[in-house]
Amino acid sequence: MTSSIRSKKWIATDKGVLCCGPQNVTLAHNDQTLLLKWEDDPSCSVIRDGLVYELQLLIADKPEHNGEVVVAPAQIGSTHSWKWTSHLPSQCARHSVRLRSQYNNQSSPWMQKTLPGYSEISVFPKDKILEVGSRATFCCIVPEGKGFRRMYVNGYKGMEKKISEHVHALTVHLEQQSENWSDVICETTKGDISGASFHAGYPPGDSDLQCETRDLESVDCFWNIGRKMEELAIVRRKYQLHGRYNTTTGFTMEAIYLFTYKQVNKIPCNIGPMHQLGKCSQKVELDAAERNWTLTVTNPLGKLELHDRVDLTKRVHMVAPDKVAASTVNPRNISLKWSWTVKKYSNLNITCQVHVSDGNSNIKTENIGVGLTAAVIKDLIPHWDYVVRVRCGTAQHFWKWGDWSNSVKIRTKGDVPDALDVWMKVKADQAVISWKVPLTNQSHGEIFDYKVSWAKTKDKNQSNQTNVSRSNHSLTLTLDPSEEYMVTVTARNINGSSSPSTIIIPRSNLDTSEVKTSWISGSNGSFFLSWPDSPNASCGYIVDWCPVFGNCTFEWMKVPPNRTHTTVFSKNFEDGRRYLLSIYACTEGAAVLLQRRKGYIRETKIGVELFKLKYKQEDSAVEVSWEPIPLEKQTASIHGYILYYQDKSGNVFNVSTDDPEATSLTAKNLNISMYTFTVTASTAFGLCGNSSINVTLNPPTDQLIMLILISLGAVFLILSVSTIICYRHWAW
Repeated sequence: MTSSIRSKKWIATDKGVLCCGPQNVTLAHNDQTLLLKWEDDPSCSVIRDGLVYELQLLIADKPEHNGEVVVAPAQIGSTHSWKWTSHLPSQCARHSVRLRSQYNNQSSPWMQKTLPGYSEISVFPKDKILEVGSRATFCCIVPEGKGFRRMYVNGYKGMEKKISEHVHALTVHLEQQSENWSDVICETTKGDISGASFHAGYPPGDSDLQCETRDLESVDCFWNIGRKMEELAIVRRKYQLHGRYNTTTGFTMEAIYLFTYKQVNKIPCNIGPMHQLGKCSQKVELDAAERNWTLTVTNPLGKLELHDRVDLTKRVHMVAPDKVAASTVNPRNISLKWSWTVKKYSNLNITCQVHVSDGNSNIKTENIGVGLTAAVIKDLIPHWDYVVRVRCGTAQHFWKWGDWSNSVKIRTKGDVPDALDVWMKVKADQAVISWKVPLTNQSHGEIFDYKVSWAKTKDKNQSNQTNVSRSNHSLTLTLDPSEEYMVTVTARNINGSSSPSTIIIPRSNLDTSEVKTSWISGSNGSFFLSWPDSPNASCGYIVDWCPVFGNCTFEWMKVPPNRTHTTVFSKNFEDGRRYLLSIYACTEGAAVLLQRRKGYIRETKIGVELFKLKYKQEDSAVEVSWEPIPLEKQTASIHGYILYYQDKSGNVFNVSTDDPEATSLTAKNLNISMYTFTVTASTAFGLCGNSSINVTLNPPTDQLIMLILISLGAVFLILSVSTIICYRHWAW
């Protein structure tokens, strides 16, 4: 390079060699960084327009880099330096730096400094902290007389490269974090082994600093740590928290925390599968002013700052209410009280949330007040166990809900039972009055017994009554079918009797009403019913159901007035069993039957040998008949019947009917032969219940008479001829 420096004063030279040059040259290294320092020869002091130093870097005696340092006139006579970072650790190969000065196209002699080598097998760099995602190069120095065999790192893939006869390098892509220290191993052909360790980690990845106060006397700052805290002490993050007013002359504070992974877990915090929550706390005087909070996070791989600007009086995260208890317990409401461990809460406008649970349902209520310490819970179930807890927050500048208090178990006081759900079935002069067993949340204590009262509606003063044990839930009454009755049922526990449940039994039997019955099919174990709105249904509708055959243990449900549909489900429903469902309008008097449905929850295939067959022949026709099929055997609805008949030659004929009530079918124009008759029912599952009978047909009556007359004529003719022949023979 030709210097642009111009000088009117010449410096003495020896055959074109510049006398002004470097002196006191030193070369030091730190890992892969080289640092060269030198001073100017005293002869350089006469230079007034600057000087240039030329540098050459050699690795394993091969040129690697050229550079220069320009020294301004004011800097001549001071110490100069030059720094350079090698792609190899400085220990891996022979690193040399050559230095000379240049002035007016003249150069001083080269001065060279070389780092010393190693006489033993060694791997460099050692104890290095590296960042995940980077590439790292390690070298192995093999001394004279020994050959290189291999280099490797457990858990990582590397690429080897020969630097010189005695130096080999391994470049590793650090794709994942080290669990602890990872080892780079080098082996010689003679079995010598050396190694170095490194740790691959991450710079701080913390985020989302958020500061608040709990007791109005201190600050709590939280942040997401991001990745788990490192176990190695050398790479642990350091946390430094600063808090300042926006003015430079106001409040300032500093708190320093050094966390390890285990120490962080000791702090009350939410720990997810991929992150933890860090926390710093510090006592501080609070006032209504914004402060800047800065969290500085450092580790050997980096540094970051997290900031939060906040007025802490608007970020109050309340502690849990203390000593929550019931001050008053009634059957249907509870008065709660609690206290505060933070005295300054007494001046805050507080909103509190009361959570009430009975194991099946949850209720939340909110109350607001200054220094709130009490609440009332309403609309509870008598004689019922509840678990109650409370949490609060500031009503003004609401920040977040505070911690839940300890749960408190409370049982409400008992009360009389709820009114019973009563229904009836009437047949002739028998009326079955039934009521549903009160649930635990309806009985409000142990049921002692039930009382049933009944009287004619025209003469209510002449009432009859009886007590029914708590194990029974129905009563059969014999009543005059020509009279209307009013029946009342109550339940009794230790607190008294329930409100009476009343039902009217009309003069005529409800089940004799001229209401058409239609078919219904079940779905998913239930029946879906819908019906037209009825103006008579002042108190809604009642739907009841029971099996068509067998003991009718009926069930029922009530539907509110504004609904004209419902889904009927019962744990007692059985597949292949026919049910009768009735829909009634609930009125102030007796219930009015609106519709009936019959059907199956799910039809099942009818078994074989369903029919008991008989037959009757009339001339060339045969009528096959059977008894009506019992309903308990009709596990599917029958749509009709088919009569198959087969003669001796194997010819098959049939005749059918679509009448499900039919009990006979007739086969006509049959020949005198033996037939097999088979009757089958037509259902949704196809043909079911096959039953057969074999029949040998007799000739018709007119043909039989003709055969007899012909036979008699033939016999008479033969006798006549025989007599004549015998007479002539005798006369002869």
